[in-house]
Amino acid sequence: MRQPSSRPSLSIFIAFLLLLALPWKPNSAFATEILVAAAADLNFAIKDIIAEFEQKTGHHVKLSLGSSGNFYSQISNGAPFEIFFSADIDFPRKLEEAHLTVPNTIFPYAVGRIVVWVSKESPIDVEKLGMNALSDPSVKKIAIANPKHAPYGRAAVAAMKHFGLYDKVESKFVLGENIAQTAQFIQSGNADIGVIALSLAMAPSLKEVGRFWEIPLTAYPRMEQGAVILETAKKNGSFEAVKQFADWVSTPAGRAVLKRYGFYMPEEEHTHGK
Repeated sequence: MRQPSSRPSLSIFIAFLLLLALPWKPNSAFATEILVAAAADLNFAIKDIIAEFEQKTGHHVKLSLGSSGNFYSQISNGAPFEIFFSADIDFPRKLEEAHLTVPNTIFPYAVGRIVVWVSKESPIDVEKLGMNALSDPSVKKIAIANPKHAPYGRAAVAAMKHFGLYDKVESKFVLGENIAQTAQFIQSGNADIGVIALSLAMAPSLKEVGRFWEIPLTAYPRMEQGAVILETAKKNGSFEAVKQFADWVSTPAGRAVLKRYGFYMPEEEHTHGK
């Protein structure tokens, strides 16, 4: 009696070949959701970095943007973020001192810069006037981030004091909760002018509608920005994915995105003051 063949049928073999020919995609079974808190100056840059990271790894990043000081308070009070990108590296250091981070995971990722920004419709010649544009007679409202919890707001105040303008213009301040909201105030006409992050001014959506003058780095303290992995990542079992994302930001591709939006790299100390 003839025994059944042990070889796979032709149809199964063809199906196997077709399966191999399908385009490869990251295995969603191993995908992890990463909870990221990021300073608002990263709005555009980090979204570009995240898009490439998600496409390459299959992981999903849930992004929250806001002021560094507010995130520090939220994390201190139990907010479930897994990695924190701060506009001031001192906030991650304080979280480490409070034992709320994975030890030895703090890293500087960029150095921020600030500009005086106006809409293109503004009659103020910000490129010519520079910092003195803030004291132009036509200016009624000046937008800055709230210096109580936003590093970019503190930098704006320091720069105004450096140029001897602070006392003259303080009464005109309109305070944004973060630097992104500050830019919106000027863009929407709720402020005539303001001090925002260069990283926002360089974004295509703002570059098309505004003009700016970069404030010299000598006018305000160095804005070293730092990130840290939070202990929540270990508790959630997502540490490896979070570490992968942290490393991704420091790759040549991640650094190239940050540079494209006007950030200096941490090792570029020689550029401060130029």
